[in-house]
Amino acid sequence: MTDLFSPLTFTRGPAMKNRLMLAPMTNQQSHADGRLSDGEYHWLTKRAAGGFGLVMTAAAHVQANGQGFPGQLGIFGDEHLEGLTRLAAGIKAEGAISSVQLHHAGYRAPRDLVSAPVCPSDHAETGARGLTLDEVEKLRDDFIAAARRAEKAGFDGIEVHAAHGYIIGEFLSPEVNLREDRYGGNPENRARLLFEIVDGIRAQCRSGFQVGVRLSPERYAQKLDEIVAVAGELMRQDKIDYLDLSLWDVTKEPEDERFKGRTLLSYFTELPRGNVRLGAAGKIMSGKAAAGVVEAGCDFAVIGRAAILRHDFAERVRRDPDYTSPPLPVTAEHLLEEGLTETFLTYLKTWPGFIAEEGANA
Repeated sequence: MTDLFSPLTFTRGPAMKNRLMLAPMTNQQSHADGRLSDGEYHWLTKRAAGGFGLVMTAAAHVQANGQGFPGQLGIFGDEHLEGLTRLAAGIKAEGAISSVQLHHAGYRAPRDLVSAPVCPSDHAETGARGLTLDEVEKLRDDFIAAARRAEKAGFDGIEVHAAHGYIIGEFLSPEVNLREDRYGGNPENRARLLFEIVDGIRAQCRSGFQVGVRLSPERYAQKLDEIVAVAGELMRQDKIDYLDLSLWDVTKEPEDERFKGRTLLSYFTELPRGNVRLGAAGKIMSGKAAAGVVEAGCDFAVIGRAAILRHDFAERVRRDPDYTSPPLPVTAEHLLEEGLTETFLTYLKTWPGFIAEEGANA
């Protein structure tokens, strides 16, 4: 377990004290206007106290019309600065790197929250409207402004959410992005928005500000070979500090028949990465599984559900390399003891088999 608990340095910003990053996870705990709630503050700072090397917020929307779920943390206005400043200080006080994930839901924005969702081009399935060129440029600038807001609040860095079929992932998709201007067409044009956001953040934030990008290479109309190429170019340019892969299962083979026969992760670990660090998320529920991600060629492991189940997953693994998460389902009482609110529990009850029904043994 030496590798898992050795420090990890980055080109910019502070080093992680270990190789365990808290995944950005939807929790729906903040206020309707995007201001930080005590519940979300407690949820995140408790994970920082539990030993994670980097603690990332849930997706924080950079435009009001980019909201993806109720109770989402916002970063689209200065009214959010007070809470963000408190959160950055709280995470750092517990010894973790602090980061905000920047997000826009695109066509995935629920209509009960966003009356007129937008998309790279008109999207018949959801009725989302295609953005004008001026609106694409405004979207880019609002991602950059959100990064500057995170920096002003005292965060060590940000992560650009380009995964899970949200708006940047929509631009990357040849099936969703049907634009005919410089942001559509060939893979380079479809990736242009992402690279312009990274370039703008680099230009407008301090030199030591950390920048990460999250990609998912499958589902949501993504093409594995194209996402591998985007990952390779991001690392070649050396403008980001880490790449965070959301794989749903770090041991799985690709869904695309053309690429089966090896793990999905291996298509990324084999890429030249220069100074950029590489991490992956997906069903990492034990110390051995986390160590396996590093052994497979990653620099760090990204922990999601295991960190919901135990706020101190990182510390438990440090003490016991064979530590394994509690079996599912768990009781609501267990999760409340781990720092979740009733609001978060209501959301988790939509996850099949995660929370035991009342009166059942867990």
